[in-house]
Amino acid sequence: MTAEATEATDTAPEIPARSGLGVLLAVGVLLAGAIGAGLTVLLAGDVLAALGLPDPGLFTRAALPATMVLAECAAVVTVGSLLLGAFLVPPQSSGYLDVGGYAALRTARASAAVWLAAAVAMMPLSVADAVGRPVTDVLAPAVLADLAPRLTMPGAWAITAGIAMVLAAGATVALSWGATVGLFGLSLFGLLPVALTGHSASGGAHDIATNSLIYHLLAAALWVGGLIAVLAHLGSRGEHAGLAASRFSRLALVCWIVMAASGVTNALMRIEPGQLLSNSYGALVLAKIAALSLLGVFGYLHRRGSVAAVARRGDRSAMLRLGSGEILLMLATIGLAVGLSRTPPPAVVTAEVSRTELLLGYDLAGAPTAMRLLFDWRFDLVFGVLALVLAWVYIAGVRRLRRRGDAWSVGRTVAWLAGCATVLVATSSGIGKYSMAMFSVHMGQHMLLTMLAPVLLVLGGPVVLALRALPAAGATNPPGAREWLLAVVHSGFVRLLTHPLVILPLYVGSYYALYLTGLFDAAVYSHGAHLAMNAHFLLIGYAFFWPIIGIDPAPRRLPHLAKLGLLLASLPFHAFFGIILRGSSTVVGGDFYRALSLPFVPDLLEDQLLAGNIAWTTGEIPLLLVLIALLVQWSRSDERDARRFDRKANADGNADLAAYNAMLAQLADEDRGRTARQ
Repeated sequence: MTAEATEATDTAPEIPARSGLGVLLAVGVLLAGAIGAGLTVLLAGDVLAALGLPDPGLFTRAALPATMVLAECAAVVTVGSLLLGAFLVPPQSSGYLDVGGYAALRTARASAAVWLAAAVAMMPLSVADAVGRPVTDVLAPAVLADLAPRLTMPGAWAITAGIAMVLAAGATVALSWGATVGLFGLSLFGLLPVALTGHSASGGAHDIATNSLIYHLLAAALWVGGLIAVLAHLGSRGEHAGLAASRFSRLALVCWIVMAASGVTNALMRIEPGQLLSNSYGALVLAKIAALSLLGVFGYLHRRGSVAAVARRGDRSAMLRLGSGEILLMLATIGLAVGLSRTPPPAVVTAEVSRTELLLGYDLAGAPTAMRLLFDWRFDLVFGVLALVLAWVYIAGVRRLRRRGDAWSVGRTVAWLAGCATVLVATSSGIGKYSMAMFSVHMGQHMLLTMLAPVLLVLGGPVVLALRALPAAGATNPPGAREWLLAVVHSGFVRLLTHPLVILPLYVGSYYALYLTGLFDAAVYSHGAHLAMNAHFLLIGYAFFWPIIGIDPAPRRLPHLAKLGLLLASLPFHAFFGIILRGSSTVVGGDFYRALSLPFVPDLLEDQLLAGNIAWTTGEIPLLLVLIALLVQWSRSDERDARRFDRKANADGNADLAAYNAMLAQLADEDRGRTARQ
């Protein structure tokens, strides 16, 4: 720890106790646990009998949802506390957290420890629930070690426990704003492992259900956790109360809209509208809709009165009173959601789905003809929405520049929109739909996301556009979006990621590590793994091409010769990877594709041969286009340098040239003098 960091810690004033909020949270967690456990105990017996599953006993049926409620409540407090420290209150000018941020970090440390304990407790409980035996029967280490690796839910809780442990340790030692931002991102990721293994991850339409659940959980954690953190900050008389309340108010509105849209989407994947009044699952859905609507009213009242009062007059009492009731309702809704997650929807109990729909989430119309690949769409709620949002934000930035009279290159705009369109087509068209079912189409999607989309996106110059469109905070104001963007671009992580010796092995090595080591065979069954693969393809491709042909200034500037060398070094690896696939006699992901048993893919090795051809041919074409773009940029850079040199020469009368000639004349005179003396 540096001396400056030590001094910042030693001189930080004592944070006042927030016992009132602590009591409120304890009451809310107990209420949520009682709701979750009570609903499960009342409804689980009939559901287990309908599904023909063994009953693990009353204790497990009650303890599992109660422990899950504790884990989720601790998770949202962790997320909200880190959100406050990272973005709702500004750090010191030195980059270290101020008093409010440091207090939030301490809260995150405690809540992450509770999250860790609850996640560890969930492992044997989920094993007992899955095998239908009392939890006491599976607590023996040998039994637990034998059963847990074969079940998805205990593994998800184990990953969650590992993330919570890292968060607790990180919050103990972190003092800087950058470290807090990293912990905040990790806390959001910690919400996903369990979400990707529940009801939404199985059965028909599980791709849409899982994607909508991801949005729902993230929005809920930011909303609930953010409100708790803001109220704790207000209750401790922390500085920047108006700024924290104002920023959270804008975020809360977005979260409510996302929660409403994603919740409706998820419910429609699991239940018909006519079933809402005919079974217990529908009743719970209606109860959750009512709670969400009431929370929207609370949020409206916040925006209308209490937040404005805090921002204008520093009057915190109204927001504290209204927020207390909102927190209780939020935590009760968490208990309701846990009870809902423990109640299989009617589709799970009664519906019969095909083998294709069970594995993919949807049926296929037939062989992947050109028309089906182009027009048989299934919108991807993650990457499809991402593509549309990125396009909309970019256009909004361009319009802001033009409204104030600033120009922006049409070519950059076209490149960015084309990149967004490439992401949309690769994930939401027939290409995205068939990529889950056929390795050859998957490889085509891979090439689009790794080779083409990143090239177009980096040519759009989004960072330069954002820096020109976003207002600067100024020396005396708290940092905002523009300052956050600059801090991320110049962070040590981004500098390390874009280092040639780091990004080149990551970029070219990803192919070999994913497809030739058995990793793809294990991941192909999981929808979450497909999301992770697509995100990896896109981000690694962007990080590779950014320092080579990117319009935005990279954190590590490379000379053009080094850029050319980096690009040429990657060329042979793509071709060699394609050759390996073409010549392999082992089917990549063979067990999964054989389980699909698609009639229009009779020979899996033949399909893999096609995938190798796609990797070999289509992988080289974008790289050649990048090579051309790099050479053009190099030529233009030389022309700009020449023009700059000419302007300087005209301004100072060729002073540099005159000085150079004088130096040569002096050297010549010295040589003649030495010759004469000899």
